[in-house]
Amino acid sequence: MKPSRLLSLFAFSVSLIPLNTHAQSNWPSRPIHVVVPFAPGTVTDVVPRVVFEQVSVQLGQSVVVENRPGAGGTTAAGIIAKADPDGTTILVNSAAHTIAPALYPNIGYDAAKDFAAVLPLGVVPSVLVVSRASGFNTVADFIAAAKAKPGSMNFGSAGVGTATHLSAMRFLASAGLEAVHIPFKGGPEAMREIVAGRLDFFFAPVANALQLVNDGVLTALVVNSAKRSAALPDVPTTAEAGLTNAEYPFWIGTFLPAKTPRAIVDRLHDEATKALATPTVKARLAMLGVDPMIMSPSEFDAFIVRQIAADAALAGTAGIKPQ
Repeated sequence: MKPSRLLSLFAFSVSLIPLNTHAQSNWPSRPIHVVVPFAPGTVTDVVPRVVFEQVSVQLGQSVVVENRPGAGGTTAAGIIAKADPDGTTILVNSAAHTIAPALYPNIGYDAAKDFAAVLPLGVVPSVLVVSRASGFNTVADFIAAAKAKPGSMNFGSAGVGTATHLSAMRFLASAGLEAVHIPFKGGPEAMREIVAGRLDFFFAPVANALQLVNDGVLTALVVNSAKRSAALPDVPTTAEAGLTNAEYPFWIGTFLPAKTPRAIVDRLHDEATKALATPTVKARLAMLGVDPMIMSPSEFDAFIVRQIAADAALAGTAGIKPQ
């Protein structure tokens, strides 16, 4: 190869280094906007507020959390998919992100290809709760009663295709049970009904049910996670209860537009990981029943692809029709 050609290639390769470093060192050059696709006060809203409050301190830059609920989270996701890929507009979504393609076939974006998955902020086990007045003290008692009168029980959810719905459907399929689904506009409405005893059961995020369980208003029968929840250490997992394939992880994660420079994706991952490791954030998330879910950006990307396929299969099995 001619010397002039070698020099040109060398100059080109060297020129790329400052570009990548510049993108990372100058980020963020202006306030960061974190878009949450659910209402204030939900666990998907509270967790990013806890984490990004610390990220703001680390970066010395303000972080504004904006709630944009609607259409199962697809309204907010659609905004981020088309946002400028400069790392200052961030999506925090939940397991709703991977069920959306099965529920809304015309959402206008690709849940995997149009986003750079940054990192999970944690996983919140869902817990099967019943009214204390129901008299059920173990999941075995509950299953036996449900099998004795097939289809007589009802359960609530935060809406068709939400994690609270899919958690229940996976549990019912694993246990060989039938029950009537009653969808609500959100988790708080379903929680009020289970407290009042008008619902037979509800798969609630541990964060939302913890206080009511501790106060003796609700009884926690089983968690649908791979290990016991640190917040409810005495409640068995579905596997410990003898059920197979009954887990449904309710995770919360951070995303950027797909074309965001990798240096910014990595920097956000590192800063959020650092925030998650601080004692204050760890303690606050533990109080919410949030367990760690450690993944690199590439691992989280691969997880999203797998979950989209798994959720599509579950939606088909559950007979959930596109909205």
